[in-house]
Amino acid sequence: MAPTASSTSAVPSTSAKALLDPADALSTLASYKTGDGLSMDELIDSRQHGGLTYNDFLVLPGYIDFPASAASLKTKVTRNVTLNTPFLSSPMDTVTETDMAIAMGLMGGMGVIHNNLSAEEQAEMVRKVKMYENGFITEPLCLSPNAKVGDVLDIKQRLGFGGVPITDTGKIRGKLLGIVTARDVQFRRPDVSVTEVMTVDLVTARQGITLEEANTILRDSKKGKLPILDEAGNLVSLLARSDLLKNQNFPLASKRPESKQLYCAAAVGTRPSDRERLSLLVDAGLDVVILDSSQGNSVFQVEMIRWIKSTYPHIDVIAGNVVTREQAATLIAAGADGLRVGMGSGSICITQEVMAVGRPQGTAVHAVAEFANRFGVPVIADGGISNVGHIAKALSLGASAIMAGGLFAGTTEAPGDYVYRDGKRFKAYSGMGSLTSMARKTNKISGENAATQRYFSEEDTVKVAQGVTGQVTDKGSVLPFINYLYTALQHSFQDMGVQSLDQLRNNVKVGTLRFELRTASAQLEGGVHGLSSYEKTLYK
Repeated sequence: MAPTASSTSAVPSTSAKALLDPADALSTLASYKTGDGLSMDELIDSRQHGGLTYNDFLVLPGYIDFPASAASLKTKVTRNVTLNTPFLSSPMDTVTETDMAIAMGLMGGMGVIHNNLSAEEQAEMVRKVKMYENGFITEPLCLSPNAKVGDVLDIKQRLGFGGVPITDTGKIRGKLLGIVTARDVQFRRPDVSVTEVMTVDLVTARQGITLEEANTILRDSKKGKLPILDEAGNLVSLLARSDLLKNQNFPLASKRPESKQLYCAAAVGTRPSDRERLSLLVDAGLDVVILDSSQGNSVFQVEMIRWIKSTYPHIDVIAGNVVTREQAATLIAAGADGLRVGMGSGSICITQEVMAVGRPQGTAVHAVAEFANRFGVPVIADGGISNVGHIAKALSLGASAIMAGGLFAGTTEAPGDYVYRDGKRFKAYSGMGSLTSMARKTNKISGENAATQRYFSEEDTVKVAQGVTGQVTDKGSVLPFINYLYTALQHSFQDMGVQSLDQLRNNVKVGTLRFELRTASAQLEGGVHGLSSYEKTLYK
């Protein structure tokens, strides 16, 4: 049927006079009172009757005027420690031991070695991390001329390296006589003297040489080690070729500026025995101590922070866990250098279910970070991270870094053996509040257990689990996985239009970075849907 005059007149006019000039688009945009979407304050206020999780919102895109590779992810995790990537591995007995801590450090983050083992074992793990990569090795392990090949083999087995200087005293600052390498002791009897096999044709450098100059000599000499001597010929430090190669392969490695050693953190509890444990960890070279508690707002943690800061002022303390401003204020006032945020949000944690205590992670991170950042105390979002998007959202909410367990569990570097089921490889992944972790003795004499102390349940006759034990699929090495996280996060920053964490925080503060709430149907829309089958390969 032909349209009538009245029906056609209802159609909006599309004449040129009714449209604005495209050149005026930006000025017209400026006439709007607020930006599209919600500011951070509006986002939080919009959920005043319910907590916010990472899945409940999205960040709206910004303006791209830089390549993704230009985005810097450098961040502070304590008042004094800066990392090149905002990734920390959780102090869990199925996540972080020596191999994971080394891998995290090489990739620019930091591993936190768990304390659900003896103090001696934990200190040895810290020592291995600190000795893995060095600039000038200022305290190299030396042997005397009386040592045997068997001593070198023992060092190789325990510490993982076979290049040992031989000095007249068997110590640093002694006169250098030679170096025994792994090749020198091959096919030799353990009772042979090191003086019979050591290499004496050495290339050395004089004390005062710069690291760059020393690396050049080491590269050109084709030697494995470069001893640094004083004017009297005494050994004062050492440089290793293996470390030169690591510097090339891992340019983002987070290291102490003065020693060029990888950063290493470890967890301790808040009981009297943990003070003795910390003493061993500090002797091993610890940089950061994590006070590991599911509920950090306690007199035990306050007293421990004060004792650490007075006894070891050079050690940074990350306290927690907390989810409220009130909890944060107590620990900041006590002297904490950083805070862990999260209670019950981990994939293997059932604290909220069993204890009815906790907080949705998005709200918790924002509330604590907004308060703590006023005092220059960085916040680490601990738990609830299962993909790159969650990391980006945690940082947008104010976190300086994230800590994850399940994200890194199941990798080659995670502790534990693989098991096979239905043709697939798995590794065990246990919450520190699980009965499995609570059964592990950290002190064979006293029977102490770090997991029970973490949940204040060491005196309980009945152990109440706040975590579960499960299995995660084999993920391969964590090294390419972290590289994927790093690159993907750079692209996320590019989409937001920010080049650094500082710019991200500033854009949130001034309201130029905007957000949007997600309904249940919006979450469904944002995921894979409408397919009969698909493969989800995250990186290659």
